[in-house]
Amino acid sequence: MLRRSLSTEKRSSSTGTEVPKGYVAVYVGESQKKRFVIPVSYLNQPRFQDLLYQAEEEYGFQHPMGGLTIPCSEELFVDITSRLGRR
Repeated sequence: MLRRSLSTEKRSSSTGTEVPKGYVAVYVGESQKKRFVIPVSYLNQPRFQDLLYQAEEEYGFQHPMGGLTIPCSEELFVDITSRLGRR
């Protein structure tokens, strides 16, 4: 299950934006970031871990959106997560 937030504005966990238990919010995009809510189980998948490695290389612990930011295109992210969702 993959959900995209309707708003692309900057958010942090202190704004009260709810993320269901067992899910995590991530920001994706190369220039304009979009917020997605994904299952925590995706974080253990090798393809997703490649994305996390890219995020570490690009941002370290200083993510520009205040949350986990993935530096890839929205299309690539959706492709990867949709494949993970079929397993």
